[in-house]
Amino acid sequence: MDLSSQSDESRVLIIYTGGTIGMLVGPSGYRNEPYFLTETLRCQSRFHDPLEDSLFSNSASVEGYRKWSNSGRTTPVRDEFTPVTVPSATLPLSMLTIRSSRPIGVAPTLSPDNLTPRNVHTECTQISEDVYEAQLPSLVTPRSSAHGKKGKRIRYAILEWNPLLDSSNIDTDDWIGMATEIELNYATFDAFVILHGTDTMSYTSSALSFLLEDLGKTVILTGAQIPLSQLRNDAIDNLLGALTIAGHYIIPECCLFFNHTLYRGNRVSKSSSYDLNAFSSPNFRPLVNVGIDIVVNWNDVIRQTNMRRFKAHKTMTSHVATLRLFPGITADTVRAFLTPPLKGVVLETFGAGNAPQRADLMSALSEACERGVVIVAISQCAKGSVSDAYETGRSLLQAGVVPGGDMTPECALTKLGYLLSKPELSVVEVRELIRTPLRGELTLPPGSAAAPSIGQNLTNIHDVLAQVVRLSSQPSHGGPQITVTSPSREHEEDAAAQWSWTAAEAASTESVLFPFLVHLAAAREDVPALRFCLESQVPSTPLGEGGKAHQAIAGGIVNCVDPSSGRSPLHVASLNGSEACVQLLLEAGALVHLRDSLGHTALYYAARTGHECIVETLRKAGGNLGGSDVEGGFASLAVTKAWRSGDEHAVRIWTKAGVDTSTLTIAQ
Repeated sequence: MDLSSQSDESRVLIIYTGGTIGMLVGPSGYRNEPYFLTETLRCQSRFHDPLEDSLFSNSASVEGYRKWSNSGRTTPVRDEFTPVTVPSATLPLSMLTIRSSRPIGVAPTLSPDNLTPRNVHTECTQISEDVYEAQLPSLVTPRSSAHGKKGKRIRYAILEWNPLLDSSNIDTDDWIGMATEIELNYATFDAFVILHGTDTMSYTSSALSFLLEDLGKTVILTGAQIPLSQLRNDAIDNLLGALTIAGHYIIPECCLFFNHTLYRGNRVSKSSSYDLNAFSSPNFRPLVNVGIDIVVNWNDVIRQTNMRRFKAHKTMTSHVATLRLFPGITADTVRAFLTPPLKGVVLETFGAGNAPQRADLMSALSEACERGVVIVAISQCAKGSVSDAYETGRSLLQAGVVPGGDMTPECALTKLGYLLSKPELSVVEVRELIRTPLRGELTLPPGSAAAPSIGQNLTNIHDVLAQVVRLSSQPSHGGPQITVTSPSREHEEDAAAQWSWTAAEAASTESVLFPFLVHLAAAREDVPALRFCLESQVPSTPLGEGGKAHQAIAGGIVNCVDPSSGRSPLHVASLNGSEACVQLLLEAGALVHLRDSLGHTALYYAARTGHECIVETLRKAGGNLGGSDVEGGFASLAVTKAWRSGDEHAVRIWTKAGVDTSTLTIAQ
């Protein structure tokens, strides 16, 4: 879902774990240097422009640039040798509260008194076991702009790990640490960017896709092949691209951004140690392509429909491994590999899931499966899937090996480690879940549904129009009625000739009608009409000219926003107190973290209008107050007013919505 029309500013937490992106040349080659990355970004106006006085912030239009240029100002250089020549009182030094599972270090930053770099001594407080809290200075980007129109800014803080890690040293505990950092800061930030080395980034992105359960916000991993310290690098494009997508769109998945492309995190592998295009996703197209325009393939973005609050799973078994078959592999080698404490194995097979047909080899695999070892077969080929088309593949299935579809080796391994760490799952259940797409990590067999005919398209449009007319019309009291008719089957060919109807045109027409209809249904608390909209969902149409798919509604009909207010159907249903509509929208994948043009969440509107049951439902679904709800003081103001008037019912509702009433100071 596009956030550009939501609120004026979004918050992103960058978790800097290490990697090439922030390295400097040392005596023995590239090495990580603490706080170098933070200082470098602070001195570049495309990454940090708090006063909006740089060239980047004043070049959205010719008029703006000329005004800035004629003022005699220049883009400030914020380093220790060239102080910023603006009054110190105007410098916004915004601090953000960050929580971490490890002690938090503070980088040198600008002092508010004389605007020169100085260590800001921020105390890191341990608030509970393995939870630390500190105030970190934030950086803020220039506003995004297009055709002279100013958009939103991205305010972000950098949580830097100590020590910084080369990605070859990342292990399962570090994956759990990253997931924990996101969980601790989930309610405070709109999205998360993880800076990571490229060598094992695809392992981390796959692991986090499973560890981050019921994720409702954007998480993006990125890094670089050439560090930011080099004049020619890919670090700027990768970091700025990831930051831009994270700050402007809600894509509730763990993703990987590299070389102008956003991939689903559990679908990628590192394919080159040399090219800037280092990653590939051979079996699943990218979620976002960044060119002149940012093109989001919304139909491929996962919609969470289970209505549970986000949590980080904090265990992963390390007793899993990968075994690659090769001609001449012996049964003794396989038996030795499969000995305890091994619990799961990713078996990289030939081609479409084939293996040598030797009785001793199959016996070794069968014995391990009977002992409870979960063996998953994937293909050694980068592109394609395992199947049972060959007899040599079916023998593996008979031995108890589970087909892994088109999962990557990194995904299959981390999925095994994730599932086997859940004590509540039996071996049979783990084997079944391996074959089930949990986070879009494997492709199900294609359906046999045929493309809709012209008659079906016309019928769909007729149904939509009929619902619009029914909901839009006031009680007639005997007045004239509006009737919508569709052509009969015998006149279908004539209608087609008159309309020159295509699937793309049908999708375009529906995409215009459905947003109006779904908002109208939510406003009127008309559950049947709302269900009609959500069940239709306006799927993507077949490929058009040039192989491009026609996208109907960005983010899906369930999250379409009203252009005048920025409200989603969930905002409307929550404001009107329709419990049935709220429940139906959440089941269809409505995003609870969306904010309207005023920066308010659906949870805020439900609490403000006193709909207690909806507040409870939204909280269970992962909703939190955010944006201007908290930063603008609207929630605290509402609680203060309720407290003064003795409205205990309202105070209770706001408490359930997440307001800590014990910290509010009520003026007498």
